[in-house]
Amino acid sequence: MTRKQRRLIAVTVFVAAMGGLTAFILRSLNDDLVFFLSPSELAQKHMQGRQVRLGGLVQQGSVQRAEPGQSEVRFTVTDGQGSVPVVYRGILPDLFREGQGVIVLGVEQPDGVFKANEVLAKHDEKYMPKEVADALKKTGQWKQ
Repeated sequence: MTRKQRRLIAVTVFVAAMGGLTAFILRSLNDDLVFFLSPSELAQKHMQGRQVRLGGLVQQGSVQRAEPGQSEVRFTVTDGQGSVPVVYRGILPDLFREGQGVIVLGVEQPDGVFKANEVLAKHDEKYMPKEVADALKKTGQWKQ
């Protein structure tokens, strides 16, 4: 085997190993990637079974609490164009209320209900997460 052939084999093995490593890293990162969507985007993309962040406003009159002693809460998140029913089991943040901005982390179920694992509410009157503000500006629901 000549020196040129050995070099060609070494380069080929190196390129194949780097390609395999790159594919492995990208696949691993894809599993940890969490998308942010507004309710109207979620309805268009159908991300069932995939964990996403859903952001918008808690629709007025939509909060329904379970019987005393249970921590289940049902509410609707809207962006003005679309709305998604959400079910959450746990303690809600103190700032959670109707008409306020919220981000919920969870999975859309086959029946269209969004099962939330985590609920985040905005922390003061001037703060709105950039993604939520952009989604509300697109729909014309943004209030400065």
